[in-house]
Amino acid sequence: MKDSFGREINYLRISVTQRCNFRCAYCGMGKPDTDELTPAQFAVFARAFAKAGITKIRLTGGEPLIRDDVADIAKAVKQAAKPQILAITTNGFLLEEKAADLKAAGIDAVNISLDTLDDECFRRMTGKDALSAVIRGLEAALAQNFDRVRVNTVLLRGVNDNGAERLVDLAKKYPVDLRFIELMPTDGDKTYRERLIPSAELLRRFPALSPLPAEEGAAVYYAAEGFRGRIGFISPISKKFCGGCNRVRLLSNGQIKPCLGQNEVYDLLPFLEDENRLYEEIRAAIFKKPAGHHFEEPTGKLTSMNQIGG
Repeated sequence: MKDSFGREINYLRISVTQRCNFRCAYCGMGKPDTDELTPAQFAVFARAFAKAGITKIRLTGGEPLIRDDVADIAKAVKQAAKPQILAITTNGFLLEEKAADLKAAGIDAVNISLDTLDDECFRRMTGKDALSAVIRGLEAALAQNFDRVRVNTVLLRGVNDNGAERLVDLAKKYPVDLRFIELMPTDGDKTYRERLIPSAELLRRFPALSPLPAEEGAAVYYAAEGFRGRIGFISPISKKFCGGCNRVRLLSNGQIKPCLGQNEVYDLLPFLEDENRLYEEIRAAIFKKPAGHHFEEPTGKLTSMNQIGG
């Protein structure tokens, strides 16, 4: 369906938990709500969202693989909504042991959040000595032949930006999309620009990259000779793309959040047992999706990223 600005909303991100086993600073790490929906409840939501026009679904967190029943959630959502694409975003720490189950449950694509290939920097940024486990998770995902495997990176000036070249080499070694995402100030920090690295600045460091034809989605992709994968740039601050935004978010507590960069949420949980009413409430919330975020001029603290699902 379309929102009030005529945008076709067909992409749903479902946060299955607010809990995480990493402590990445840019996520904000608000206190997690441990009340979580069951696979059957997620299936009801997914079916109603599909009726409202959702064709792509991504499972997020927190860290979704923390849930022992994450494969059950994936299977339930897949069967209920029958999306064209069912994807998952993970920090990769538990991916080695769960990749096969996710594939069997119907997951089509995997995104792995990875901000550095330096062990000490990884430990500082995440609070965990786990880089080798994440790399094994990446390789396990590739071994399962998912339709697509992506690596998402947020560079922070003076923290991990000196490792960009090593990260780019992941797309040379593996058939993955390595995507640089501009820092978004969900904590309301007006000094975030001191750490923000605009995509254009980063792109100048890689003159060998050649632009690829535009495709649906927020990322702009580039290729390089001899690379097995692609390099992507997602620029919510320097090249605001809200005019083409096609997504909404279902939080782990049953609220719908139409815009990542706005605080408005609408509680859908009271309507879970009446799917016709649930469908109407989803349509109403989608129609109220705001014109865009205000990350470029933060005016107040937003819900932390682990509570939203990215």
